[in-house]
Amino acid sequence: MSARVFLELLAREASAVEFEGPVLSARTGGVGAEALAELEETKLAALKVRALLRRRAKREAELSALFDTAGDLAGLRDLDAVLEAIVHRARQLLGTDAAYMTLHDPERGDTWMRVTDGSVSAKFRALRLAMGAGLGGLVAQTATPYSTADYFADERFRHKTDIDDAVLEEGLVAILGVPLKLGARVIGVLFAANRSVRPFTQDEVVLLGSLAAHAAVAIDNARLLQETRNALEELSEANRQVNAHSQAVERAALAHDRMTGLVLRGGGVEDVAAVVTEVLGGSLTVLDDAGHPIAGDAGVLEEGALGEAASDQPASGQETGSRTGSGTNSGTGRRPGSKPAARRGTRKAADVIADAARSSRALGRTVRQGDLLVASVDVGAEPLCTLVLRNGGQVSDADQRILERAALVTALLLLFRRTVAEAEGRVRGELLDDLISRPALDGLADRARRVGVNLDHDHVVVVVRHGGGRERAAFWASSQATLHHGLAAQRGDEVVLLLPGDRPGPLAKRVAAELSASLGHPATAGAGGPVRGTAEVAAAHREAQRCADALVALGRAGEGAGARELGFVGLLVGEGRDIGAFLASALGPVIDYDARRGTALVQTLTAYFGTGGSLSRTSEALHIHVNTVTQRLDRIGQLLGDDWQAPERALEIQLALRLHRLSG
Repeated sequence: MSARVFLELLAREASAVEFEGPVLSARTGGVGAEALAELEETKLAALKVRALLRRRAKREAELSALFDTAGDLAGLRDLDAVLEAIVHRARQLLGTDAAYMTLHDPERGDTWMRVTDGSVSAKFRALRLAMGAGLGGLVAQTATPYSTADYFADERFRHKTDIDDAVLEEGLVAILGVPLKLGARVIGVLFAANRSVRPFTQDEVVLLGSLAAHAAVAIDNARLLQETRNALEELSEANRQVNAHSQAVERAALAHDRMTGLVLRGGGVEDVAAVVTEVLGGSLTVLDDAGHPIAGDAGVLEEGALGEAASDQPASGQETGSRTGSGTNSGTGRRPGSKPAARRGTRKAADVIADAARSSRALGRTVRQGDLLVASVDVGAEPLCTLVLRNGGQVSDADQRILERAALVTALLLLFRRTVAEAEGRVRGELLDDLISRPALDGLADRARRVGVNLDHDHVVVVVRHGGGRERAAFWASSQATLHHGLAAQRGDEVVLLLPGDRPGPLAKRVAAELSASLGHPATAGAGGPVRGTAEVAAAHREAQRCADALVALGRAGEGAGARELGFVGLLVGEGRDIGAFLASALGPVIDYDARRGTALVQTLTAYFGTGGSLSRTSEALHIHVNTVTQRLDRIGQLLGDDWQAPERALEIQLALRLHRLSG
């Protein structure tokens, strides 16, 4: 019967006090000593069974917690969550008021609070433990578990004021600490703490040590996982870079092959610019040695990143006209298919690009300026060409090498073009020299035909006084001669051109305007002709020289004219003394009017100038009324222009009247 009672108590997990109930009842009922002793033995056996069952239940809970922790480690995704679970389980299994974990800081040489559970003090959660200081510092230093039932009364470890203050603020009294070890290295400490005096059993030390081992494994796994992730990221980045580099190399090789093919097929600078923009994108312009656009998009120089910094003044040398060779449109000074470069860009932008070009030539590399990439090439310390690419995106080093290679190819093309132009220019120059100085030499016409010049057609000789810039002027003249199927030569300080045409004056004006724009200072051009064959070139050259000299003497430097445009001066300098042309220019409208209407305007003009410009004496000489004279002079003003009485015009008109009378 007694055994059954104790079994029932065990079955319902009664407290230890309840096991005293049957013994007290037996004593009260007067049970004999022998029966009472047997009952006491049964109680003790039942209590042993109860203790065993409680230990096994506790062990089962511990094993379950360790199993759950192992499961957390197996599915590790968040290290913080795993460590928080371990600390929380330590607090639950040991039944303490708080649990926390510190980790070693190798840079500062101490440990810092990583995770807490049950803590209420901010100062305690921010605590750092020096190696050997406090119970935790002792555990970290010795790699051995330590526990104290009463922290402040324990003298086995070194107390520090800041640590004791934090522990006191948290209200902790009993503390157990076990090391977190990876091999022989301590990486931190796991703690369980109580706010009242309490000794810790060996089983609790072992249990906390098992949880600490799991925590160490979790930390190490997280480290390995992070290292693996970092390695994968590095490999991925390396793979991306390798792919990008491979693509850049392929793109560079493709661009190189295409540019090489262009050169072999006789392509030009425009073709190279097209390849660059197709491969790299953006907008590109190619500048010659003077900074003038010769290919690509000249708008690169006037918009984009430099627009805000640039002033509104036109860039120096940005007039129409270029000193480059073949491919310049007549009268426009630009390449076929390219945009006009007249007055494009600003002085500020041009200066910035020029500085970047100098830096590029000095470094031998591409230079970035705002949104622009500038690659420039020189020969013998003299600039040859500059490529300016505007690309708002990032341009890799490999792509910059493409731009540099394109600049080299462009430089080679320009050098080749210049060499060919110089060779052809020498041939044309020698021929023109012979036409001027030795017109009777045999074979001149055949030599001219071999360079594309037909001397059987009308040609004009133009002499240019350029006032400096001899090489540039000669190069420009050679380019014009090649383009227009003419001849050019440098003779002393003048440039001579033989160009197709029959209007010396307009041609001289165009040559003066375009060469002035290319040189950046006035160039004066005189023209003679038109001529055919070889015999008349020398005479036309002398006439052109006289016209150029006359323009300079008249203070009209920078202009161009033939003998006809010089008025009566043209009669003096003209080789053919074309009186008819002078009369038509100075007096033609009045003569024609008299012929059509039967009027006497020429007679009236003669009388007017003969009387010194007196209306009354003119009317007396002609026997007409003064009003009639006035009306005739008004008509003359309508025919000749309002400035017909200006001194120079009046002199020309009087000379024309004298020649008209002499010619009958």
